[in-house]
Amino acid sequence: MTEAVLTPGADLPESSGTTQAAGGFSLARGLNALREEMDAPVASFFSSCVHCGLCATACPFFVETGDPKYTPIHKLEPMRILWEQEFTFWGKLKGVLREKLPLDKLGLDKHFAGKQVTDEMLAEWEPLLYDSCTMCGRCSMVCPVGNDIQYMIRKAREGQVASGHSPEGLVAASVRAVNTGSPMGLKWKTLDVQIRHVEQSTGLEVPIDKQGADYLVLLSSMEIINFPEYLEALTKIFAHAGVSWTLSQQCFEATNAGIQIGSKDIAAVLVQRVVDAAEALDVKNVISPECGHAYTAIRWEGPNAIKRAYPFKVFHIIEVLDQLRADGRIKTEGREDDRLSLHDPCNLARKSGVIQQQRNLMDLVAENFVDLKEHGKMQWCCGAGGGVSSNERAEALKLAAFKKKKAQIEEVEPDRMVTMCATCRTQLEEGLEEFTMDIPVIGLTELIADHLVESDEGTHA
Repeated sequence: MTEAVLTPGADLPESSGTTQAAGGFSLARGLNALREEMDAPVASFFSSCVHCGLCATACPFFVETGDPKYTPIHKLEPMRILWEQEFTFWGKLKGVLREKLPLDKLGLDKHFAGKQVTDEMLAEWEPLLYDSCTMCGRCSMVCPVGNDIQYMIRKAREGQVASGHSPEGLVAASVRAVNTGSPMGLKWKTLDVQIRHVEQSTGLEVPIDKQGADYLVLLSSMEIINFPEYLEALTKIFAHAGVSWTLSQQCFEATNAGIQIGSKDIAAVLVQRVVDAAEALDVKNVISPECGHAYTAIRWEGPNAIKRAYPFKVFHIIEVLDQLRADGRIKTEGREDDRLSLHDPCNLARKSGVIQQQRNLMDLVAENFVDLKEHGKMQWCCGAGGGVSSNERAEALKLAAFKKKKAQIEEVEPDRMVTMCATCRTQLEEGLEEFTMDIPVIGLTELIADHLVESDEGTHA
């Protein structure tokens, strides 16, 4: 584990070690963090679990490996042990008996002691919580008693971070996010280069720090580096529809590494940066990019992280585009005639209910669209979310989990795949290449931009 304290303002660690108390990390700190996360939902979920194992059948990591250790509820065992021992009647009673009675002489010491949450246990469970879980939430959908397992995974990661047991890749991304504003270490000058390319290519202005704009647009680092065509597509669509928007030099990054690694403190710092930028420009709305994680981080977890409501609304770019379509502000021409299918990002469809919007947009431009058989709320995760894509150690397991998505795609035989999340898109591209499937992947925003009606009259009013 890193020897630097993973808190806002920490420097990128130059070395790592495994001593449990290094840099302020400790078992005690980790256990305290877990205790703080023991809210009423967690207690009710652990109490109601019937140990049926159905959650395993919904997890691509279990389904594609067959290894029982990847059963979602099993990944929470350290947290469950602590809950049982310290938050239940029988657990507390056993604790009192251990202290008051000579259990060893009575031959009851093993029965009452049970497993203890140790530093070694947290180290053993780290790969289960980070490498084999994208927090996609599919396990929560199939639980017969309604337990939200991904909700508990998110909380369990708080204990892992505090104890010093989290992947170095995510630690480094979190520190970069705090120190530079981007988990990939990007600064404004990198984005500025992309902006100049877009303006030269389109002849359109990319507004920067525009006061009172209707929308503040956020980007993910992955889009800036890997998919710069997204910003160009967005610029074209907004000019076409007459949308008032802006970027902010103060904060352009949508990704929240604090949510991914499991640190409320870091999450709050990164959310506050977005809020400060939006308030400084007096915008009415904030747009999350084609990134499912970024959307749920700023839309759902953000207000809780900073403990106050926003003075603006948050939308995913697909929600905005569908509303522009419904308002008649997007005019398209021509349709793709090859066979297209769609991958729904987990955070967008399953967690946020954005499902029909992307299909409305596909109807504008696709002549031959076919859905994957399990899609929308029950679609299968691509295997890269929840910080897994930033965790190099999980690369082989990530590709193993992708086999389920591969089977879905093979079943409908599309010519191209469409998605609306940069992380999903990267995983789809890498996975399809790994399994020698010649199926290109495109972002939905770009697809819409390719079919805009060209007009000499300029933008809409």
